[in-house]
Amino acid sequence: MDIAEFQQTILSNYEEAGRDFPWRETSPWGIMVSEFMLQQTQTERVIPYFVRWMKLWPEPKDLANASMEEALREWSGLGYNRRCKYLKDCAALITREDGKVPDTPQALLPLPGIGPYIAGAVACFAYNYPSVFIETNIRSTVIHFFFPGRTDIKDAEIIPILQSALDQANPRIWYYALMDYGAALKKLIPNPNRRSAHYVRQSPFEGSFRQARGKVLRTLVSTGPGNAEKIGKTSGLETEELYRVLEALEKESMVAEERGIYRIKDEPAP
Repeated sequence: MDIAEFQQTILSNYEEAGRDFPWRETSPWGIMVSEFMLQQTQTERVIPYFVRWMKLWPEPKDLANASMEEALREWSGLGYNRRCKYLKDCAALITREDGKVPDTPQALLPLPGIGPYIAGAVACFAYNYPSVFIETNIRSTVIHFFFPGRTDIKDAEIIPILQSALDQANPRIWYYALMDYGAALKKLIPNPNRRSAHYVRQSPFEGSFRQARGKVLRTLVSTGPGNAEKIGKTSGLETEELYRVLEALEKESMVAEERGIYRIKDEPAP
């Protein structure tokens, strides 16, 4: 398939069956919030969290001035709680500057928790910046059209196709269309993303260290500061695992300990 035919197919599908999400009609800050929430989380699960979050904290300064405990309480259930801390840290840094979400990938990359994908996506969706980036649905779409029957496809092979196909005038709509096509594909055929060299099956959540981290954070958010014995009883974790979790959370500045009492750690307001 040539690039022009590819573009026509993707955009025609978008005109007929494009999806609608609240973060597609929002501010640059809302775009940043949505990208943090959507990492490794299904879109339908994110919608109520996103709507509630934006009502509470519609600007970076609003989240920056909230406590970490409040933020984690609203995040509870989304998982990967480090995303919440990174987002709050971003809000603080943006507030200390000019209150404006940076408008290029290069300016976004230095912010906490932001890698090439989020930097490219936020710049594109917030400011219509013609960045080149890859996520699972984009990857699936390109693999389906350009690599039939192949496995072990590297992103380095996909990027030149994305560069050639990019709509410089309206990259935002182009990427929405790519993502929507990829999401639809997975309901019709075996997930093309499994043929990527970068595909990794997610490890089970039940019984994982990630689940244990979530239990400790939920305990501290719901019951307030406490000693290890209290946290262990509430979270149901054995002593050895509990201390491993607490040590990890302290290293990540999610939790602070003083005289044997653990609490959610708050950074100074900007």
